[in-house]
Amino acid sequence: MKIVISPSDTDYLDQLIPSIKEYGYGNKTSQLLQVLSDFAADREAEIERQCNTNHQEFVQSVNQLLRIREGTVTLTHEILDLNQSIQASTEKLVEQKKALVESRGVRQNIDEASHALEDCLEVLRLANQVQELRDQKKHYAALRALDELQSVHLQGVTQYQLSELIQRSVPATQKSIAEAVMADLNTWLFRVREMSQYLGELSFYHTDLRKQRQKERTEKKPYLLNFKLNSAIELVADEHEEYNLLKSEDLEVDFTPLFEALHIHQSLGQMDTFKADYAASRRAQRDLLLLNSISLVDEELGDLHTLLEDIAGFAIMERATMKRVPDLRSTTDVSFWSGRSRLVLP
Repeated sequence: MKIVISPSDTDYLDQLIPSIKEYGYGNKTSQLLQVLSDFAADREAEIERQCNTNHQEFVQSVNQLLRIREGTVTLTHEILDLNQSIQASTEKLVEQKKALVESRGVRQNIDEASHALEDCLEVLRLANQVQELRDQKKHYAALRALDELQSVHLQGVTQYQLSELIQRSVPATQKSIAEAVMADLNTWLFRVREMSQYLGELSFYHTDLRKQRQKERTEKKPYLLNFKLNSAIELVADEHEEYNLLKSEDLEVDFTPLFEALHIHQSLGQMDTFKADYAASRRAQRDLLLLNSISLVDEELGDLHTLLEDIAGFAIMERATMKRVPDLRSTTDVSFWSGRSRLVLP
């Protein structure tokens, strides 16, 4: 019996099974066992030969494999250590990133708070400036600063309570400016009332001078008798002697308080109220001139002369005011005091 090494276990069994059947009966069993023992011995010898032939390479391969395994284990530990280090670094980086984001947020909040504080300080500075200008009697400048504060600077801080507080105070500030202007105007009107008598006195004095000059001219040229005082011929002839009653060495009337009050109330849109108040004040001053009764007796003629000077001075101021501000009062309201004289107008 011959056993051939087959390429697969199935083929090997296919060859072995018939041989076992053939030698499994009778005296051939011992022969089969001998054959199998010989086959096994041959295989062992072949394996031993193969092992002896490649033993050194096998040992080297095993040693190399062990070294590789040792290196792999070492590398694995290093990788694990590196992974832990990376994780630690990543966690630290995340914390730093979080801290950076928070610091940027804090810095942004600080910047926004700083800008808001600067805007609020600018608003407060302008609000204080308005009060200072008002206290310095620079009423129009105060009104302009208040308008700039309301229309420009308050718009940038509308989200803060400061804006609402100042916005609510604007009408009161405007009213205080208007009241301050009216206080100055009333002071001016009082001074005008006080100087009316002197203004009338100057008017009468210079009228007498004009009469004297006109008389001297008629004596030289009798035909001038046909022309009375205030006629066109007299005005032309006396032109070189023209005298400004409201601005001279003796007296000067400054209309600045009136103009400022007009400007302020026009800016505030309160012209109708101002005109009514001004007209009422002048009517009250006019009525004061006629309160005292005067008898035309010799001892009271001086009082009559003073009254006439007051009336003349008052009328001169009324006409001068109408010439400077034509729409301040109606013509009928002041026509009672109007007169036609070259001396009474500046």
